[in-house]
Amino acid sequence: MDSPLVCSEVIAHSGIAFGTSGARGLVKDFTTDVNAAFAIAFISAIKGEFKFDTVAIAIDNRPSSYVIAQACAAALNQRDIGVVYYGVIPTPALAHKAMQDDMPAIMVTGSHIPFDRNGLKFYRPDGEITKADEQAILANTAELSTINHLPELIVSKDAEEAYINRYATLFSEDSLAHKRIGIYEHSSAGRDIYKSLFQRLGAEVTSLGRSDEFVPIDTEAVSDADQQKAFNWSNEYKFDAIFSTDGDGDRPLIADENGNWLRGDILGLLCSQLLSIDALAVPVSCNTAIEQSNSFKNVVRTKIGSPYVIAKFANLKNDYQNVAGFEANGGYLLGSDVSLNGKIIKALPTRDALLPALMLLTQNQPISSQIKKLPQRFTASDRLQNFAKEKSVELIEELNKDASNFIAQLGYELEYEVNTIDGVRITIENGDVVHLRPSGNAPELRCYSETESELKSLVLVHDLLQLVSGRWE
Repeated sequence: MDSPLVCSEVIAHSGIAFGTSGARGLVKDFTTDVNAAFAIAFISAIKGEFKFDTVAIAIDNRPSSYVIAQACAAALNQRDIGVVYYGVIPTPALAHKAMQDDMPAIMVTGSHIPFDRNGLKFYRPDGEITKADEQAILANTAELSTINHLPELIVSKDAEEAYINRYATLFSEDSLAHKRIGIYEHSSAGRDIYKSLFQRLGAEVTSLGRSDEFVPIDTEAVSDADQQKAFNWSNEYKFDAIFSTDGDGDRPLIADENGNWLRGDILGLLCSQLLSIDALAVPVSCNTAIEQSNSFKNVVRTKIGSPYVIAKFANLKNDYQNVAGFEANGGYLLGSDVSLNGKIIKALPTRDALLPALMLLTQNQPISSQIKKLPQRFTASDRLQNFAKEKSVELIEELNKDASNFIAQLGYELEYEVNTIDGVRITIENGDVVHLRPSGNAPELRCYSETESELKSLVLVHDLLQLVSGRWE
């Protein structure tokens, strides 16, 4: 008989690590034993706080996701924990249903990263796990036996229906009447849900770009090809908007009537104004138009990653009624119940793509007109792929000590301030911003800029990438 495996030891040797939100790694490293170890470590880490006998599981459209879900289910069955499997649905749909039913959940998804990688997101019965929970999972010494059989998983549609009803009952049946909306479906986990919901609310919907192969859409770094697609589709179909998401449907991507993709933090800002949010928690990388809009009683800046945003909600709810947060990728986190259209929309403290999209789409004004009312601050972002984390750490440490030569090479001979909440964020005397940080999910260096013009921000990010990559050639 094989000796029992120890979860912490299996995980430590797996090559899988927690990033900004969830555990990520190469598909080849998500072996059956590793998946089983994560599942058992997760339920063991939270069992002291919650009573449950079932765990909800869902997946994205990656080729590897179903087998990972099977391994998690087999491990849970070893502990006499039942599994309800919701199939391919958006992460917020899984989180919403699991919170309704007071049960933990595991989402198998690598979000926006390439298909040779995958990941696991974990949800307690009261919402997304914390950074402390992550450490408890990594350190958990529960034992498991080697998995010899992977069970067939039968799909339940209950989570999909609950997610659609969350929004279908919030808005009237004609709230999207006379709206022409394109849905860039690619391989998004929610591509069929979005079309069904938008049609139910009265929109004329056109499906676009559906793919049987996984497409890694990054809502913070929209490719030139996807930008051109939006322009072409908008010109051909005369859409009021184009809607899409990343792979697991928790980060929205919306284009206005002219085919211009919105920045995620601008989308979040508009949504928060329309929801009459009192207090916001947002990552340090978000646009300063949030504060300059004077729309909120309090804005708290955090490290990048939904757990850090969520961690601020508890304190904010002590002093403010309507609390929310969002990230630069557009994922919207509703931290408190909010009244809208004479109804209450329940808190959903995990990234969601649908709420911010619907808030903009149900307005009478074109999206471009809504944007023009905001302070005119523009951000841009991109990434250096296959950039070792060690290089990122070395560069950031250097800039924390003295960034004068670095910004001089970017054309600035001005005073500056450095913020080290996450990576290094340099605010130059004229108001321009450059920000560098290593990705928490992949060997990438994230690069951000903010200036008073869209073109200048794009050029600044380009110059930033050139400067950093040239240093390491």
